[in-house]
Amino acid sequence: MNNHTKYRKGYYMPPIIDLSWAQKEYPEKAPVWCSVDLRDGNQSLIIPMSLDEKIEFYKMLIKVGFKEIEVGFPAASETEYALLRRLVEEDLIPDDVTVQVLTQAREHIIRKTFEALKGVKNAIVHVYNSTSVAQREQVFRMSKEEIKQIAVDGAKLLKKLTEEAGENYRFEYSPESFTGTEPEYALEVCNAVLDVWQPTADRKAIINIPVTVEMSMPHIYAMQVAYISQNLKYRDNVILSLHPHNDRGCGVADSEMGLLAGADRIEGTLFGNGERTGNADIVTIAMNMYALGVDPELDFSNMPELVEMYERVTRMHVHERQPYAGALVFAAFSGSHQDAIAKGMRWREEKDPSRWTVPYLPIDPKDVGREYEADVIRINSQSGKGGVGYIMEQKYGIEMPKKMREDFGYCVKSVSDHKHKELLPDEIYQIFMDEYVNVETPYKLIDFLLRKEPDGTRSGSVDIEADGKRKTYGARGNGRLDAVSNALQENLDVHYTNLTYNEHALEIGQSSRAMAYIGITGTDGKISWGAGLDTDIITASIQALFSAINRMKAGK
Repeated sequence: MNNHTKYRKGYYMPPIIDLSWAQKEYPEKAPVWCSVDLRDGNQSLIIPMSLDEKIEFYKMLIKVGFKEIEVGFPAASETEYALLRRLVEEDLIPDDVTVQVLTQAREHIIRKTFEALKGVKNAIVHVYNSTSVAQREQVFRMSKEEIKQIAVDGAKLLKKLTEEAGENYRFEYSPESFTGTEPEYALEVCNAVLDVWQPTADRKAIINIPVTVEMSMPHIYAMQVAYISQNLKYRDNVILSLHPHNDRGCGVADSEMGLLAGADRIEGTLFGNGERTGNADIVTIAMNMYALGVDPELDFSNMPELVEMYERVTRMHVHERQPYAGALVFAAFSGSHQDAIAKGMRWREEKDPSRWTVPYLPIDPKDVGREYEADVIRINSQSGKGGVGYIMEQKYGIEMPKKMREDFGYCVKSVSDHKHKELLPDEIYQIFMDEYVNVETPYKLIDFLLRKEPDGTRSGSVDIEADGKRKTYGARGNGRLDAVSNALQENLDVHYTNLTYNEHALEIGQSSRAMAYIGITGTDGKISWGAGLDTDIITASIQALFSAINRMKAGK
């Protein structure tokens, strides 16, 4: 890493511009979205999509809400040519959807493109040529005037062929490799193209400013965009579009700042797929807007379905930490995070369920088709009582006392650490049932019979099984639970104080079950917890006492 001196900045700062846009907080409305998954995204796949896979992807894009879709480079590939023809022949282009086709500014390629467009009602013909210093000097070895003439000639041919076809196609021009082009020269070329097209209010032209290769920090690109936006001819009749790539990992930032700087449209791909490090990630850009209370006008409410389709037809993988879409983006393993989320969820329901302010979760996972129990609170050896308690309460209706949740949390962490794995909710529930509920060793409750005495106390008997033998003990106390507790301490080798008790119904109805929780403090000062489950609340409470005693005897 000692060769940094061979690099120098490849971008050019624009002249002084109005920077008032930089004081905006966020875009206040959705841009025009154009998916380039079927072209830019597809050409970067190790195994390009088949025709049927492209059709499936195309239908998903429409379902999500895209109104502009670049379907390919028809003159460059038979598959892309066939895709457009199939869309036409099978009437797969809705009236409110515009398909976009890409072509270099070369005559034979443009003519081939127009052949593929026959029968298309709404189309954007996107023509481009490279304008950067490196491309002019090293690839084309042409002057600025010669490069500009390529763009102008391409623009003229698009207009001529559209008129000959009797169509009303819209036009788009990209000064490819814009980020390595002098902004003043890029503006000169774009304005020369616009002079050919003469855009109007009812037939606007698109000028697309591509980040073919990221060369600068996002604010530099935004200033370049602002310069173009503020100096374009026919500005009211021009849609200023962005097409950021992600070489510096700033594709999303370039897009967001470019929108603030005056852009109206974004070209990108789902999940940022594209050549090298990829394109601008439309899912992230749109969801970032959504998280700020702006309607992105795209529907990602079933993100798992979208991810499944994408991974299957592209053979690409949506990373587990991919914003908004990854399998772990809402997951909280940390105990403190889980506790904060659980408390935030309760606070929201109590105070203002219409507003989302839950700690650690920028959006409601349910808005993108995710579930709290499966996706948010994830349990492993790093987890704490808050997350475990939240899962038990939300999924199974088990509301343990606070101290018991802490005890159970340590129990679950120990199991996860020992197994070296994440525990699923059903596994956590089973640990609770096995470790705390109706524990019958060494002492098992067989039956009890207690009656109310004139003085208000309870007396009777309790039958238990110990060491395989059935025993009956007299019982007396202030209540049923106190009577049984006294009998056990008087006749068995068990001693404890500070008995705490909680209970609740698990279901509603005559046959509902009750869950009782009891904590007892042993002579060593340690609290042992037990739970009892039964259709009778008194039986459940006595079962909980037996569970606590048995766990205390086992050193738990």
